[in-house]
Amino acid sequence: MTNSPRRSRATEAFYGRRKGKTLKTPQAEALAAVLPALRLDLGKPAPASLASLWPVPVSRVRLEIGFGGGEHLLHRAQEAPDTGFIGVEPFINSMAKLLTAIDAEGLSNIRLHDDDATQVLDWLPDACLDHIDLLYPDPWPKKKHWKRRFVSAVNLDRFARVLKPGGVFCFASDIDTYVNWTLAHLAVHPQFAWRAEKAADWRTPWSGWPGTRYEAKAIREGRTPCYLEFERLV
Repeated sequence: MTNSPRRSRATEAFYGRRKGKTLKTPQAEALAAVLPALRLDLGKPAPASLASLWPVPVSRVRLEIGFGGGEHLLHRAQEAPDTGFIGVEPFINSMAKLLTAIDAEGLSNIRLHDDDATQVLDWLPDACLDHIDLLYPDPWPKKKHWKRRFVSAVNLDRFARVLKPGGVFCFASDIDTYVNWTLAHLAVHPQFAWRAEKAADWRTPWSGWPGTRYEAKAIREGRTPCYLEFERLV
């Protein structure tokens, strides 16, 4: 680990609204009963070994930023019980939906954070993650809001710090301008390399990809999803 200073979060805000419709009773109950047990305690230093965060043995750690409806996170947690997952989602309704499913499925390899993902990134120790997912993030299409896009030089520095050498950052979007924005930012970052060698590499979903409701909506509306994969260099 290094002792370099962590970046200030005073003016950062990468998400929009926090709450939608009134929660259904099972969702409200899950939010009250299940979330406290799974929420990361950022008030304490992160453990040197993140594997201790889960009650089951894990050999890999994967972070998903903004899991939305939770379809992808649940699918990956079910298919890889030896991976510890950290899911971040500030939107209360989406968090409640996921918690209901976690409780029903009895999953033990997920921990959660219900606020800004940069809080988790700044809390994590160096080189602790094997994988980061940023799937269909808010594109903030207006130019005056571009500073709120999660892909930025400062957040890529955060990714580089917490990813292990050889670790992977996966990004998916159906918004051409955000795809181009992401490629441009990663192209100039010295610690990442785009893994694509042919067009099919960014047009084809990753192995085991379950799809998401956002992706289904994009396809219905005639937009083409793009799947980008970047490797954290040694």
